[in-house]
Amino acid sequence: MRFKHHQNLSCLLGSFFVAIFFSASTWALPSASPASTDNLQVYLEQIMGEQGNRHYKNIEELQRVSAWIKEQMRLFGIPCQYQNYSVNGSGYRNVVCTLTAGHADKVIVGAHYDVFGETQGADDNASGVAGVIETARILAQQKSQLAHNVDFVFYTLAEPPFFKTEQMGSFVHAKSVQAQKEQIQGVYILEMIGYFDEKLVQEYPAGLKWVYPQHGNFIAAVSNLQSYDLGAKYCQAMRMLDRLECQRLVAPSFISAMEVSDHLNYWKFGIPAMMITDTAFFRNKHYHTAADTLKTLNIGKMANVIDGLVYSLLLQADE
Repeated sequence: MRFKHHQNLSCLLGSFFVAIFFSASTWALPSASPASTDNLQVYLEQIMGEQGNRHYKNIEELQRVSAWIKEQMRLFGIPCQYQNYSVNGSGYRNVVCTLTAGHADKVIVGAHYDVFGETQGADDNASGVAGVIETARILAQQKSQLAHNVDFVFYTLAEPPFFKTEQMGSFVHAKSVQAQKEQIQGVYILEMIGYFDEKLVQEYPAGLKWVYPQHGNFIAAVSNLQSYDLGAKYCQAMRMLDRLECQRLVAPSFISAMEVSDHLNYWKFGIPAMMITDTAFFRNKHYHTAADTLKTLNIGKMANVIDGLVYSLLLQADE
């Protein structure tokens, strides 16, 4: 994940930023198995591995991780294919997996699996990848309850030096589906979902600390105006579960501070997309360092985040 500070956020608050809070719905929670912390532990260990850091120079490790993802998804009965592309003469690949539920439209759930530099990248972004995999496992069991088909996409080259370039795996994928954008109901990007600490003082871009909680024990749903409903439904599901606080941030796409992960590339093609995040370096000081390790993650709260996404998608079938 790559965050860019925006020095003028405080003056934009009154016009552009809205914190939105929803009361509990009268909907009943659908039937679904909860996310498994044991499964998440295994996924995280496999993604991080022991062979080396999965950065853009270590193509062998990127290939190992993408092959493992493809096989894991196959075990859930979800077929995958590689989306291959070349950068500076080297080959890279996204993993694109499709859960067909008999519908004409679809949603996309994605996360990037590469890291920045010589880091393990537990939170950034093994946590997001593990979250997508566990979401896929649960939804494969609940296929008949889905309102849409679901594509699960695992991206490469999200980190510098490729961030905000056309070499990002998410740009490659977003461009490839632009002709289908009328059928894409939304994109959910999981970007760092594993770091929580209710005792620390949560940091924010300039001005936002007056609007949002001081503690670091919530999950954030970040969207633009086009993807407003995605964030609303996700936080609604989280409030129905009543396990982990959910905070929303909504702003126009053109504000650069909002363009902090793979969702930005879907915005470029006019596709509604949101990011689910623990807020990265505004909370996790291990961000982009060797200290971003498995022992720093709260896997139980990761499971809560995933359950919220699962229920958000299943509740759409009741609308």
